Amino acid sequence: MNWYPWLNGPYRQLLSQYQGERGHHALLLHASKGLGDDALVYGLSRWLLCQHPEGDKSCGKCHSCHLMIAGNHPDWHLLVPEKGKNALGIEPIRQLIETLYNYSQQGGAKVVWLAQAELLTEAAANALLKTLEEPPSRTYFILGCREPSRLLPTLRSRCFYWHLAAPETSLATQWIARQLPQQPLAIQTALRLGGGTPLAALELLQVDRWKQREQLCQQLAASVQQGDLLSLLPQLNHDDVVDRLHWLSSLLLDALKYQQGAADYVINLDQSVLLSQLANRLGNAALQQTLQRWMQCRQQLLSVVGVNRELLLTEQLLAWEHSL
Repeated sequence: MNWYPWLNGPYRQLLSQYQGERGHHALLLHASKGLGDDALVYGLSRWLLCQHPEGDKSCGKCHSCHLMIAGNHPDWHLLVPEKGKNALGIEPIRQLIETLYNYSQQGGAKVVWLAQAELLTEAAANALLKTLEEPPSRTYFILGCREPSRLLPTLRSRCFYWHLAAPETSLATQWIARQLPQQPLAIQTALRLGGGTPLAALELLQVDRWKQREQLCQQLAASVQQGDLLSLLPQLNHDDVVDRLHWLSSLLLDALKYQQGAADYVINLDQSVLLSQLANRLGNAALQQTLQRWMQCRQQLLSVVGVNRELLLTEQLLAWEHSL
C-alpha cells in the first residue's frame, strides 16, 4: 500500500499513544476522501499486530507481518457492506463480535477496521456498542468516517475522536507536481476543488478527467452566451453527474465572489474569463437562486433511489434558462 508524506506526523502522534500504553481501544478517524486514511490505518494496524515492532515501525519479518503483507491476517478484520449493498447490517456485526471473543489466532492483538462507519444501520451500530465499551483483551477498533454527524451519539461517545487534517498547500502541491507534470495554476485549482486533499486533486488532474472539466467550462460559457442552457445537458448527464454538478456549483459560487469583490478566494483559479462572464451576465439574486437549485439537485441525485437523472437535469436547466 502506498504511503504519503503528510501521514508521517499523524502516524507518529497516534502511535506514541499506543507505545505509551495510552492508546484508546476505539479510534474514530475523521478524514476527507483523498487523504489516504486507509494507508494510515494499515500502517497503524501492522504495528499493533506485529510480534516484534522496531520503534515506530513493524518489523516486516515476523509471521504476522508476512500475513498482513499478503492481505490475509486472521486477526485483522475489515468490515465492508456486501456487494451490491450500501449499508452494513447487523448480521456481519454479530459474526464479528463472536469471532473477537475467541482467542487471537496469532496470539497477539486483534484489529477491526470499519472504513465507513456511517454505513452502519442503526441496529448494527447498537449491536456494536457494548463491545466498543468493553472489548476483549488486546482488541482495537478503528472506525473511519467522512461525516461524524451521521453517527449515533452513543457510538461517537465510546470512541477517541481524531481528525486527519489536509496537508499544507505547499506540501500537497510539491507532492502532486512530482507525480504528474501539470501547470501550477491547474494544481492549485484541483486542490481547491478537492478540498485540499492531494489524492482527489491528483485524480482530477489526470488527462482525461481534466479535459472533461474543461469541456464543461467551455460549454457553460457558450450556453450562457447563447441563452441556451439546455445545451449543457450532454455535459452533465453522465454517471459521474455528482462530480460534474460540484464543478458547476463551484463556478457559480466563484461568480458570486466576483460580484462581492472577493475574487482572491475563488476556487476555479484557471477560469477567470468564465467567472467574469458569469458575474456580468447573471444578476446576484439569479446566481444565488441558481446555485441553491443545483445544490438541491445534487443532493437529490445522492439521496433519492431510482431518480430519473436526465429528467431532473432537464428540469433544472429549463428553469435556469427561463430565469435568464
